[in-house]
Amino acid sequence: MKIIYRIIKYFKNGILNTSLKSVLFIFGVCISFLNVYAQDKAYFIDGFHGGIWGHYPEKYTSYIVNQLEKYPEWNINLEIEPETWDRASKIDAEAFKKLQAFIKNGRVEYVNPTFGQSYLFNITGESIIRQFAYGMKKLKYYFPDISFHSYSSEEPCFTSALPQILQSFGITYASLKNPNTCWGGYTKAHDGDLVNWVGSDGSTIKMVPRYAFESLKPGSTWETIGNSTSNQYVNEAFKNKVEQPIGMCLQDAGWKWGPWLKGNFYKPTLYTTWTNYFEHVVDTTKTTDWKVNQEDIQVSLVWGSQILQKIAQRERKASNSIIQAEKIASISSILNQSVYPEKIFDKAWRTLLLSEHHDCWIVPYNTKDGKTWADMVKDWTTYTNTVSDSVIKKNTSASTFIKVYNTKAYSTNSWAKLKIDHKETPNVMVKNLVTNKVAESQLIGDTLYLKAKIPAMGYAVFQIKKAPKLVTHYNGIIKTKSGNYIINTSDYKIVIDQNNGGSIKNIISKKLNNKEFVDTTSSFAFNSLRGNFYNDGGIKSTSSTKAEIKILANGPYIYKIAIQTQISNVPVTQIIELTDNDPLIKFDLKIDWKKNVGIGAYKENHFQATNLKKAFYDDKQKLLALFPLHLKNQKVFKNAPFDVMESKLENTFFDSWSEIKNNIILNWVDITDAKENYGMALFSDHTTSYTHGKDFPLGLTIQYSGIGLWGRNYSIEKPTEIHYELLPHKGNWKTAELWKHTFENKEPLQAVYLKNKPIQLENSILNITKKGWLLMAFYKNENDYYARIFNPEGDESAGKIILNSNVKSVEDVMLNGKSISKLQPLKNKNNTSILLSIPQFGFKTLKITYNLPKTK
Repeated sequence: MKIIYRIIKYFKNGILNTSLKSVLFIFGVCISFLNVYAQDKAYFIDGFHGGIWGHYPEKYTSYIVNQLEKYPEWNINLEIEPETWDRASKIDAEAFKKLQAFIKNGRVEYVNPTFGQSYLFNITGESIIRQFAYGMKKLKYYFPDISFHSYSSEEPCFTSALPQILQSFGITYASLKNPNTCWGGYTKAHDGDLVNWVGSDGSTIKMVPRYAFESLKPGSTWETIGNSTSNQYVNEAFKNKVEQPIGMCLQDAGWKWGPWLKGNFYKPTLYTTWTNYFEHVVDTTKTTDWKVNQEDIQVSLVWGSQILQKIAQRERKASNSIIQAEKIASISSILNQSVYPEKIFDKAWRTLLLSEHHDCWIVPYNTKDGKTWADMVKDWTTYTNTVSDSVIKKNTSASTFIKVYNTKAYSTNSWAKLKIDHKETPNVMVKNLVTNKVAESQLIGDTLYLKAKIPAMGYAVFQIKKAPKLVTHYNGIIKTKSGNYIINTSDYKIVIDQNNGGSIKNIISKKLNNKEFVDTTSSFAFNSLRGNFYNDGGIKSTSSTKAEIKILANGPYIYKIAIQTQISNVPVTQIIELTDNDPLIKFDLKIDWKKNVGIGAYKENHFQATNLKKAFYDDKQKLLALFPLHLKNQKVFKNAPFDVMESKLENTFFDSWSEIKNNIILNWVDITDAKENYGMALFSDHTTSYTHGKDFPLGLTIQYSGIGLWGRNYSIEKPTEIHYELLPHKGNWKTAELWKHTFENKEPLQAVYLKNKPIQLENSILNITKKGWLLMAFYKNENDYYARIFNPEGDESAGKIILNSNVKSVEDVMLNGKSISKLQPLKNKNNTSILLSIPQFGFKTLKITYNLPKTK
């Protein structure tokens, strides 16, 4: 610039008599400088990933700030677990203060503020929201000047609904790159250097994709070529009209590498934060829309392994229980002025969010302080469940009075269960104290099934009484002369084939024009188990043996049958349960393994990280529960957090890291015929994988046993126990109200004993009159209550929310607490109501202030 200034000065002063040669020389130098200055630049996202639970040495903050001081051109991005600063702020206080200053001045940006660095695609939408909420709260405590603008992750911590969640937290930019840690997968490559990421509800944020030319790195199963700014990578970017190419690596906390780029990388490359790149580098006016669906997030874990299965089941149970406990605590707090245990819930959410940490799921065998991640998940979820149970109060009592809670936002007349210790009076009936009528009930062992009519987000009171007589026999389940068992309910005729391992021969839906749902021509038996036991003779199936069948309950309302069979000489028990006027068919599976056996495509003796092919990718050879369906030209639909998509996969099968397909079942997968006239939904009690293809039936992954990631032996150590459900239905997933059934599973009626008969026999705090809308959460935060409402089915016309009469104000708020608008409630003597519009797959968060007396 000094040279340019001198030339201008010469001309300004009229010094034009300089020799032509000198002028040309100076002009040439100027042009040369301008060429260097204007040379195309590349950019790089550097920083650190990890934390106190994963990896963060004691004085590592000192190392980070020393490097920042040593390299003034170095800007970094952090994905550090927020709890890390509990320790670092104390044992490394001086460095921590410097880090606070670096965050304040913008050289350091926090790009993943989630509490437990979850993968997100494997947990519920509400858990994702709490990951951000609790993480941000913790970070703001330690970094008061922090702001959150961009989301990025070193692992594939992505899901299709993220734009609306990020936007509601005030985050406006994102990246779908994870080029240095692709062990668990990667996102689909996409054209352009910047796109508008369109989420499931239509929300958009600016996003940098994995570039279309950003291929998976040869000789690796964990990198793309974008994990540095090599000359090849950057030149390929320019060739593809990516004008400001960016590479990325969030280093593992603990590495002493300093600035990541070394050796022969493209120059000039500038280190930047994501927000600086979005706001001051990349051209944000040249963007195209990309509606990212869940299959664009190409991720895979060791699905079917017993250790991962238990982690997923424990996380799901704890997630469901704490959300329901918050609702019950809110009902009691608002209606009875009982103390809402907010601080206790905070502790319970903490342990749940840690159980969702990505390391729990991808390195479950890794140890910390003598415990594996799987051990810690067991401890963490046990604590969460203990807190939830203490709020719900499930303990049995000698009392005869029962309060039944309904935590859904619509009234229901469905079945509740509770343990009963009235052994001296095995003949019992249940009286609804609101209607003063006897309710339908059935006692099976020590479990009382009670059909209870309960208002939305409220309760009703019942009383157990001695029944005048006991009816002992019904004909819902009969055994035929051929040895088959037939289950007849108001909904179905189901035929169990005893000679073929207790597989299901027919499912005929009486209420759907006697539609047969089983493909009786298939070579695969319906509800059979099939897998490759590679050390024990190859493909085995439960359908090859004769089953022993026992009737456990035969009406008048509940029907249960136990099927005992075996596979490869291992005992297998399946309990099938049906209820009159309930379309769900419920299965409890137990495989009583006596030793570890190998199950999968092949025995992998010598694990090589760089080998693209891995046995654990091949789901077709794992132990599967199979469901061949009588549905022509099948379509596949599946849900994800705040989303539903139609699958575009020809089949779910792959056996290589470079060919990963998203074949994940979060809550359900639904198969319909081509015209969506009929369908069958499969519900799982945990996140896992499913199978489906043109010549291969719908299947649920039950077991894999063999070598997994990093050569660990993912072995069988205990019996396998899984709960799943089938729902034959008319129409598509929307017609069948599959999201509603998901909530029925997540939040069953909760029956609790009371010491005495209460004065108030029935009450409600919230009712959503709009069909299909669901109450995701209802909880208290400081002095206000928050209701989160989700619209999965798509009717965006205004819906009415009815609250009780002591409501002071209602506000539509963002997830970060900022107000969107104050809603105008319509009040009458009995209640308060508001009108609300929500796009499909969108949610709204309402801040509700009540006029309540002080809690007891």
